[in-house]
Amino acid sequence: MILDNKKAIITGGTGTLGEKLCEIFIREGADIIFTYNKNKKRADEIQEFLRETGKKVIAIKMSLLDKVSVEELATIASKELGRIDILVNNAGITQVMPFPLIEEEDWDMMMDINVKGYFLVTKEIARVMIGQKSGVITNIGSLAGHRMLEVPVHYATSKAAISGFTLSLARELGRHNIRVNNIVPGLLTGGIGANVPEKEYNEYIKYCMAGRPGEPQEIANVAAFISSDKGGYINGQNIFVDGGL
Repeated sequence: MILDNKKAIITGGTGTLGEKLCEIFIREGADIIFTYNKNKKRADEIQEFLRETGKKVIAIKMSLLDKVSVEELATIASKELGRIDILVNNAGITQVMPFPLIEEEDWDMMMDINVKGYFLVTKEIARVMIGQKSGVITNIGSLAGHRMLEVPVHYATSKAAISGFTLSLARELGRHNIRVNNIVPGLLTGGIGANVPEKEYNEYIKYCMAGRPGEPQEIANVAAFISSDKGGYINGQNIFVDGGL
């Protein structure tokens, strides 16, 4: 188990990818805290299911934009887990809308949750990691921020921002023995991928060397590896997991 005895925080734990991140991190030996925003029923189900493994699993309801809740997350994690070895920034939103119809409020909401949310959570958890002089931060980006795809402009922009966030953060936190990477998934089954129009879906499959969409667990497996000691020489990278485009 490559995450044996590691302590991890995973944001957005009730989404399609978030569930697999929680499941695989537990399978690989970690104790986890995962956050959710609205779906308490699903959070309770995930927590109950994963606790059957004997590992510590704690679900915390919070908004990424509530500074008080974010500060409490860091406090609870330090108390309940003893330390914080890993942060996986996974929570985010999308909104299907043509560019001319995007309102300022839509733009601000996308940037707030997908970018500012990463900033606020990472800032609090990084303070703990700096005190420990160790840690790994794994961001979940999107191919939409790196390729010319037919996707919502404000979503693509928010995901492109995560690349710069990752690179700069890796440089600054490296002196504290903290690694930072960005996983860049391609089209996945379920979640956002389930709502991709048939035309765009077929075009992706046509040019993808794997000839299929990815599975959420394939992304989670990569996240577990680069968050583990086995991935200790991987730092400041945008890691594309897109089937080959």
